Amino acid sequence: MMNREQALALLQKYNKEPFHIRHALTVEQVMRWYAKDQGYEDEQDFWGLVGLLHDIDFEMWPDRHCAKAPELLAEIDAEERFVHAVCAHAWGHNPASPEPTHQMEKVLFAADELTGLIFAATLMRPSKSAQDMELKSLKKKYKDKAFAAGCSREVITQGAELLGWTLDDLMDKTLSAMREAEQPVEDELAALTATQA
Repeated sequence: MMNREQALALLQKYNKEPFHIRHALTVEQVMRWYAKDQGYEDEQDFWGLVGLLHDIDFEMWPDRHCAKAPELLAEIDAEERFVHAVCAHAWGHNPASPEPTHQMEKVLFAADELTGLIFAATLMRPSKSAQDMELKSLKKKYKDKAFAAGCSREVITQGAELLGWTLDDLMDKTLSAMREAEQPVEDELAALTATQA
């Protein structure tokens, strides 16, 4: 299986926007949190790397999202289940995307959009952090359709249904994951910026 160094190099090859790099690192950490939470602790690295590379083709080929991904992932010899997991996160929105079947694929499908909504909500807070964000505050942002309009509420709701969870459960868990992810993501972004300087 590929290692994280290879995965990160591939991410940086096809993603230059700081926003996309941050999102990839965030979803990686969130997926690692969920692997522990869902009883797949021994697969934490796998879940994390799928999170890291889930949008590998989005920045450069937005109109071919998940159709181009297998070709790019082949550069680091990604195994079949890895490619399937990456492509399944755009299920229902892209003809190239299979239905999420494994628990990890369902979690990625559900949490991906939600991480974007939570991050947007943190930027509105005086602390600029998820650490002091409460579920009720997040739910208020979720209900405001004008807020972070690019984050699909339909996908988030569908994801919760796919997992058999309530929307509150999904939000609560993802918020916990985002709190834990915050510092590692900031640290790594700082390190990546330093190496590029």
